[in-house]
Amino acid sequence: VQLQAFGGGLVQPGGSLILSCAASGFTLDLDYYAIGWFRQAPGKEREGVSCFAVKAGITYYSDSVKGRFAISRDNDQNTVYLQMNSLKPEDTAVYYCATADSGYGCYADHMGAAEYHYWGQGTLVTVSS
Repeated sequence: VQLQAFGGGLVQPGGSLILSCAASGFTLDLDYYAIGWFRQAPGKEREGVSCFAVKAGITYYSDSVKGRFAISRDNDQNTVYLQMNSLKPEDTAVYYCATADSGYGCYADHMGAAEYHYWGQGTLVTVSS
């Protein structure tokens, strides 16, 4: 069972990137699991960026990315995306996707990182001129 985040790279401030999260070894039932995107910058704690929980009807964005990032899904491809626009140098981090059981991990006002049980290998996003 594996999750893989990919799509990172080097982008200039103000630019955009799309990250993808795909599963192998199991079917990523996007109608059941809560899916979250996290990031960790060097020397900083892991931060919950965005998540959705379809059964609960919740989509969450942290204040640091609200209005710039958008989470979406493709059920046919069992893939979750994170569209990142207007990128800033402070968005530089390794980005991870993770899943939590239905009813956990993704809430209207926060993400419960400890409730996520499958974590993908991260992808590095560097925002620099």
